[in-house]
Amino acid sequence: MQKIIDFLISYTKERDYKVENVTVGLHWTCVLSKYCGMAMTYRIGNEVKNAGKLDEMSTSQLADYLKSWNLLEASIGLASVNSVVDIPANVKKGTSGLDIGLEVGKGKKIVMIGRFPNIEKFKKLAREFIVLELNPNLIDPDEGVLPSTASESVIEDAEVLIITATTIINKSVDRLVELGKKAFKILVGPSTPMIKDLLEYFDVLAGVKVNDPYAVIKRVSQGFGMVYPSKFPNNELEFITL
Repeated sequence: MQKIIDFLISYTKERDYKVENVTVGLHWTCVLSKYCGMAMTYRIGNEVKNAGKLDEMSTSQLADYLKSWNLLEASIGLASVNSVVDIPANVKKGTSGLDIGLEVGKGKKIVMIGRFPNIEKFKKLAREFIVLELNPNLIDPDEGVLPSTASESVIEDAEVLIITATTIINKSVDRLVELGKKAFKILVGPSTPMIKDLLEYFDVLAGVKVNDPYAVIKRVSQGFGMVYPSKFPNNELEFITL
């Protein structure tokens, strides 16, 4: 069962909007409807179904793509979900999920799903620090970066679990949450749906708010890569946590 994915699709069907624009960039995908929603472009899959007509669809129709095992389609599905999310007023601005991970992880076993920047900071403060990574080019057991297949072995006794939201796209998120049921769980990245009901599964949601959709879409369409606050000096996009 995919409880989290089913919930996200149901959430979007209750908040259906006309899609104004779909941009599938090299690194990020954006769907513009009520808001601008982002998700990582998962470059695994064949041609997207209905390519060329996605902006004629509704957000609920695109959200159904989240069920697809064509992960390029699933990226569009998650971006569509994020495009209808009314971000709660009590979000904290300017803080990333990695910042929170550093705060709560001192002296603890931290497992990070997906290799994020600045992992040296985690190595210095954690009692034990392990990264689980899908990309074989990034795996380095000597540096504590293990293949994602090690999840069944290393997560159950984790005290802090930092999960990239792209696990929603590749359908592994529910199992990771189950394995890490004893851990403090942070869902991280621009793909994160900032929906307070997801706090049933996670202790912290850490995503982004797009304040200037057209500026962000333009960058995405031109190959924009790693998301850092310093890249948005005019606050076109900001980090938020819930």
